[in-house]
Amino acid sequence: MARANTNRAPKQERAIQTREQLLKAAAEVFDEYGYAGAGINKILQRAGVTAGALYFHFKDKQSLAIEVMNAQRSTIEPHVPTTGLQRLVDITLIWSHSLQADPLLRAGVRLTGEQAAIGLRDATPYTVWARTFEDCLGTARAQGELREHVPTGELAEFVVGACTGMQEYAQVVSGRADLPRRTVNMWRLLLPGVATRTALDGIEISEERALSLWTSVSAPDQGEGTRA
Repeated sequence: MARANTNRAPKQERAIQTREQLLKAAAEVFDEYGYAGAGINKILQRAGVTAGALYFHFKDKQSLAIEVMNAQRSTIEPHVPTTGLQRLVDITLIWSHSLQADPLLRAGVRLTGEQAAIGLRDATPYTVWARTFEDCLGTARAQGELREHVPTGELAEFVVGACTGMQEYAQVVSGRADLPRRTVNMWRLLLPGVATRTALDGIEISEERALSLWTSVSAPDQGEGTRA
């Protein structure tokens, strides 16, 4: 029994690593080719694993695509240390850079827009972001940062819709290179109508902050492995 328990941890760790390899490779291939063009063989070659390893973790290409599509929040939200309105702003500032550099996030966005090709009509990527934003706004309300008339659920859904349209516009116009500027401008227009005067004066919004936040998230964290 002791030997079986000793062997279990390395096997579990390898399985986790293989699954992460598959998700990373699938994201890169989905991002480059879309769902229709992302053949299983391309994903296997990119991941450097066997078909057996893929089907151990995922039922088929569709289930792999759904996993990638629904991983968007996990690429950003856990790394944001602020609260309330500043947290909501910061999530979108990081997102504005992540969409230029993170294949997992880009693939998730692309697959969400290509759901017809996957045979889906799944609003989960949008509703998950809306819940995250509503949580930020709930904290903001408790901290006295929101004007009394602001409905948190409606504002959260509005921000999701605004960001969705904004990134599509930026993709066509500039390949998303100007998405950080557009995101900053969105908040400069939106916040005066929803934030209290005291809160508004304390919220930081700038392209410089967006870049700084993104750099802190994307840079390798040498201590993270030991903390985990």
